[in-house]
Amino acid sequence: MAMQLPQKRAADSPAIPDRLYFKIGDVARICAVETYVLRFWETQFPQLKPGKSGTGQRLYRRRDVELALKIKNLVHTEGYTISGARQVLEQGQRRPDPKPAPAPKLPLLQSVASPREEGIASAVAQARSELRKIAGLLASPDPNPPRRRARLATMPPAPDSLFPS
Repeated sequence: MAMQLPQKRAADSPAIPDRLYFKIGDVARICAVETYVLRFWETQFPQLKPGKSGTGQRLYRRRDVELALKIKNLVHTEGYTISGARQVLEQGQRRPDPKPAPAPKLPLLQSVASPREEGIASAVAQARSELRKIAGLLASPDPNPPRRRARLATMPPAPDSLFPS
C-alpha cells in the first residue's frame, strides 16, 4: 500500500522502495550522498544505528533511511551544523511531559507514629545534632594553632675529610 504524498513533499524526498532492509549503497543512492557520509553520520547521530548482517554489512531499515533523509535535509538544505542538526533531532524525539501531579501533602511528624518511624526520626535528630556540633567546631577560631616545624633538618658540621676514621 503506497501512500500518496503531497506534490511539494514528493518533489523534496526521493521515493523509498518498499523493502525491509537496505544496504549502505542503496541508502547512499536514495539520499544522494556518499557511503562515507552515512558512516560519519552514524558516529554523530546516536539515533542512526543500522543493524549488521552476519558478514558485518550494514542493514538499514526504512526508519533509518527516513532519518538519513531528514539529516541530509537539515545539514545540506537548511544549513544546520552537525551539532545543530543533532539538537533538532533530539528535541523532535522528546515529547512534552504532562504536568506532574502535585505531591501529596504529608505532615512532617505525626502524633501516632510506628516504632520504625520513631527510630528513623531519632536517627535524623541525632545526625542533625552531630552536624551542628561539627559546624560549631568549624566556625570557632582554633585556640591552639599547630606549631610550624622547620622544614630543613639541621645537619652536623661536615668533617674535613671525606672518609673520617
